[in-house]
Amino acid sequence: MPSPQPTSALRSPRLWIGSGLILAVIAALFSLLYVGGNVNPKGHLRDLPVALVNEDKGAVVAKGKRLNAGDQVVSGVKKSAEGNDSFDWQVLGKDEADKKLGQGKLFGAIVVPENFTASLAGLISPQQTKAVRPTITVLTNQSAGSFGSSMASQATQKAAHASSAQLGKELLKQAKAQGAKLAPAAQLMLADPVSVQVADGHPLGTHSAMGLSAFYYALVLVVCGMLGANALISQVDTFLGYLHTDYGPFRQRNPLRHTSRVRTLAIDSVLMVGLSVVMGSLVELATVGVLGMDASHLGLLWVYSVATIAVVGIGALALLRAFGTPGMLLSTIVFVAMAVPSSGSTVPLQALPDFFRLLSEFEPLRQITGGLRSILYYDAQADAGLTRAWVSLGIALVVAVLFGFGITRFYDRKGLHRVPSSEKSIEVEPEPATA
Repeated sequence: MPSPQPTSALRSPRLWIGSGLILAVIAALFSLLYVGGNVNPKGHLRDLPVALVNEDKGAVVAKGKRLNAGDQVVSGVKKSAEGNDSFDWQVLGKDEADKKLGQGKLFGAIVVPENFTASLAGLISPQQTKAVRPTITVLTNQSAGSFGSSMASQATQKAAHASSAQLGKELLKQAKAQGAKLAPAAQLMLADPVSVQVADGHPLGTHSAMGLSAFYYALVLVVCGMLGANALISQVDTFLGYLHTDYGPFRQRNPLRHTSRVRTLAIDSVLMVGLSVVMGSLVELATVGVLGMDASHLGLLWVYSVATIAVVGIGALALLRAFGTPGMLLSTIVFVAMAVPSSGSTVPLQALPDFFRLLSEFEPLRQITGGLRSILYYDAQADAGLTRAWVSLGIALVVAVLFGFGITRFYDRKGLHRVPSSEKSIEVEPEPATA
């Protein structure tokens, strides 16, 4: 009697509902997280750090009165910013501002030169034969993030031009008080007397992706660790006989080797650490050696790359061994969906909603990117993000090991083996033998 044909899989509501729920979660989460973190950066902007640097030494103007126009610029900017918490205007000395720009702790700066007042006074001085417009320099900092640097540049230029207009009003008043007869061209120049120049406060090389190479490099390391963990799970389970592997029309299935869950995770982890050396080496070789990415401290970069891939990989392995197939979705959410928008790489943390700022405190990509910025842009300074990155990697490794081995040991002690001895094999249709 012929055996009945199996029911079509497409007629199974369970298959449709189960698959639909998984894909719905992926679509909804990625949309909410990716777009939610970047949809309104100006509306969420708060306390973006920008420096006010006044090097003006002042000068003696009319009637022996001493004036420091640089102080007026600083106070005017601070006064105009009252009630607006979008930017954190920090009054700093030149050395301190340069240091913070070189650590990625400032997104820009306004610098008033030491001869600023003298140049302004010369514009209305009767002895002045050739007027020289004073200059305010606006510094940008792409190494801290090109988007944040752009927002800071817009704000600083706007503040500098507003200061110029205010100073121009005062100069015109002084000129009239002195009875000076100004030509129309001179009046026009005095209405906006300050020249605003834009310069890079911390220049980067041409092969630094405009300050985004650290982010892209970090993303490669995270993806290598996460995908490497998925690949190792499949390889180890195939070797131990828990899974079969198809190579085109051919199938490989090894004899089953009953292995505890703890031992299986240990095998995964040792392989992950060993092969992280290979992946980290190839990532640096491809990016620096082949593509010519700007990088220094190559030895430190290699150690950091290997360690990052290993830690991310062990974390993903812990999720996969603890939760099984749903662990793949969880690792994608943790290492990609929540990590990218909270990394502060494309949109600065100061322009993210509060939820993403909270995520950035522990999400791995933000910490990894900070360490790479220190290595690639800031001469591997410890307080430029490198110390935080190493500490975060250490904490993540300890948490992953305790969680992964704790859960798998619990499963083993409860007798929740992957192939219980009492389990019977059920086959709907016998498979033909393959060589």
